[in-house]
Amino acid sequence: MPMPTPRSSLKAVLIASTLITAGVAGTTLPPTAARAEVPMQGYADLVARVSPAVVFIEVTAKSKEPTPMAGSPLEEFLRRFGEIDPQFRMPEAPEGGQVMHGLGSGFLISQDGVIVTNNHVVENATDMKVKLEDGREFKAEVVGTDPMTDIAVIRLKDAKDLPFVELGDSEKLRVGDAVVAVGNPFGLGGTVTSGIVSAMGRNINSGPYDDYIQTDAAINRGNSGGPLFDTEGKVVGMNTAIFSPSGGSVGIGFSIPANTVKDVVAQLQEKGSVSRGWLGVTVQGMTPEIAQAMGLEGRDGALVAEVQQGSPADEGGLESGDVITAVNGQELTERASLPRLIAAIPNGEKARLTVQRDGREQEITVTIGELTPHRAQVAAAESPEGLGGPLGIEVQPLEPALARQLGLPEGASGVVVTAVDPSGPNADRLAPGDVIQEAAGRPVETPRDLASAMREARGKGVMLMKVLRQGNPVYVGAEVTAS
Repeated sequence: MPMPTPRSSLKAVLIASTLITAGVAGTTLPPTAARAEVPMQGYADLVARVSPAVVFIEVTAKSKEPTPMAGSPLEEFLRRFGEIDPQFRMPEAPEGGQVMHGLGSGFLISQDGVIVTNNHVVENATDMKVKLEDGREFKAEVVGTDPMTDIAVIRLKDAKDLPFVELGDSEKLRVGDAVVAVGNPFGLGGTVTSGIVSAMGRNINSGPYDDYIQTDAAINRGNSGGPLFDTEGKVVGMNTAIFSPSGGSVGIGFSIPANTVKDVVAQLQEKGSVSRGWLGVTVQGMTPEIAQAMGLEGRDGALVAEVQQGSPADEGGLESGDVITAVNGQELTERASLPRLIAAIPNGEKARLTVQRDGREQEITVTIGELTPHRAQVAAAESPEGLGGPLGIEVQPLEPALARQLGLPEGASGVVVTAVDPSGPNADRLAPGDVIQEAAGRPVETPRDLASAMREARGKGVMLMKVLRQGNPVYVGAEVTAS
């Protein structure tokens, strides 16, 4: 069973979204930067050229779930990231949900009224009205949505000869490039802000395909779905989220790269949905302790914690404990790179995985499957920071009755952590209820097995463990000190 995606540590991240009136929340991304210097005369000519293609979207939707902090700037963040503290919970919505209204942004990419926006702007919409800069209004319908990347395509009814903008190449963006955002913050209408690209490839843990552009251009609620332009007037990003302890812009915004938008929009226009490659593994990141224990210091990659039975990974020969370091020759700079690379490979195509196994590098070829709603993508296993030693824990054998109490499958083996020294080196790494199944590459069925593995690992200073945590396998790098 795959581990859930780790919750974002950015508890103050605010999805700068649709402006909420009765509760529809949205999110906003920061724009990406351009390759030219800021012109001395400003951006007036650029804005005059591109702003007619930026639209403002009014949505009527029906809520299907209770809405935390209805009307609050934190509402969409709490809904999307799940960081809902008890004091933020609201009473349940009336049976059947409640009608909600919101405003967001979008941009035209064709003369006949095709618009790109955020999925959360139009999610559960029962009615959509789109307003252009020149005052014209149109009804709109959804062409397709992709919640995994928060991208949606809608189409205006009875529209023709409309202004539109072109999607640029976000791969050419550099940190420091100038960018311009145009949108509908707080329902005020066409608003222009400018800034630079602050960072690339940001992962805010909103989903498996995080790859955001960070910008300091001011983004606020209602900017969601709006374009981020470079200085040539090309759309290089779509504004989606901001980090904001206050609820307003503090100069940290996130935008979906234009290249991601292009790929998703093409599929949505063609078939109304998005197809992605599927590997079928649960992975976790490489901590320094784990890398040291495996003899892979200085290497990045995705550590395979579990291989789903019958998956392409299983059929291709991947094993628990393998470290995937590259896909088709493209090196993984972090665990989060793997889902994006696998998703881009079509169903049925072969992928060449570079894998570290037992200290040796080898290549494994797998035939990629198709991700469906009932299949888990490359799943992220919560990665502990590492263990200390001597272990500073109390363990007991995993008796059948205890295994049932912990919800483990019949026949599960290992030793159960029953106590952790709060002042010991493992206090923030192991927890009561963890089941240690392997240590230093050897199976652990009794406390004596664990003690033996620990003695052998003292010379190395670290020991790799495989642990069942709430039924999910994770690897832990244990620091073992002499004592």
